Amino acid sequence: MNLKTLRSKVDGIDKKIISLLNTRANMAGKIAKTKIKQGRSIYSPERESEVLKRIPALNKGPLASDALQSIYREIMSSSLSLGKPLVIAYLGPQASFSNLAALKRFGTQLEYVPCESITDVFGEVEKGNADYGVVPIENSIEGAVTYTLDMFVDSDLKICSQIILNIAHNLLANCSKDKIKHVYSNPNVLGQCRVWLQENLPGVERIEVSSTTRAASIAAKEKNSACIASLLAAKIYKLNVLARNIEDSPHNATRFMVIGRTNVASTKHDKTSILFSIKDKVGALHDMLVPFKKYGINLTKIESRPSKRKAWDYYFYLDLEGHRDNPKVKKALAELEAKCKFMKILGSYPTGE
Repeated sequence: MNLKTLRSKVDGIDKKIISLLNTRANMAGKIAKTKIKQGRSIYSPERESEVLKRIPALNKGPLASDALQSIYREIMSSSLSLGKPLVIAYLGPQASFSNLAALKRFGTQLEYVPCESITDVFGEVEKGNADYGVVPIENSIEGAVTYTLDMFVDSDLKICSQIILNIAHNLLANCSKDKIKHVYSNPNVLGQCRVWLQENLPGVERIEVSSTTRAASIAAKEKNSACIASLLAAKIYKLNVLARNIEDSPHNATRFMVIGRTNVASTKHDKTSILFSIKDKVGALHDMLVPFKKYGINLTKIESRPSKRKAWDYYFYLDLEGHRDNPKVKKALAELEAKCKFMKILGSYPTGE
């Protein structure tokens, strides 16, 4: 078969794909209108998780399943934009890792609002200026983002979804590597690239700034300067990528939470996050954990935070496997609540990744 014939066949397939995509979008639009009439959010994390998990089972190749999942994320993002336009708040500025996480979850077709602080992200969603917010909650190297944990104490927002973002640091500049005199980045990022910097840019001054995006904006304007930032920052600030993946640990990932105003239905592959405080007595924490062992519920994370209301008074943030509506989870949480001073279910959400 000659090239012209092959291309003609591709054109015919493209015509069918476009027709099917528009048919799908029309159906998604009808679903959105039905949800709006019922007073429900048009974004359904449980449905999104179901669609994305089905792709590997349906995929016969040669395209990789993760490539198809990325395509479907944009298809779903476009469908969401046809209804009431969703607004997503994130810890900014643009090109921050929270921005990358938000794009990974929601795609490029929605409206995004950068916020200066985690408090502002919560505030935008609480006031209804944004439908959802994206905030970091823990890093595989640096640990918990304590300010996010603290915000959940007084906020009524729910955790709707989680996003795991592999963190890759890149050296960006508009000069050659041998001309670099200053390297700008966030202090945590500089720390995560310490060995690489020592081996590849010995003697070059490292300057701490508030964010990797701020570092990129400086490097774009200042002669003989570089930054460590994301590839998206390189694109936005028109910087050259001199070196990729310069982080010292290859296992650097950050977990983000999508926060919203409604609870999420079960997918049968869920996590639940809770917050509780205990009475100050010997063995109190042990007693709180007994119900989970009793009902065979696996705990994946526990983190303590001072309450800031009374000296030596603590809250505990806990992640467990299962949905809040699961009978065993319900029983365990009821027994926990009966024993502790305070308990709040922050949300149940698809494990997703």
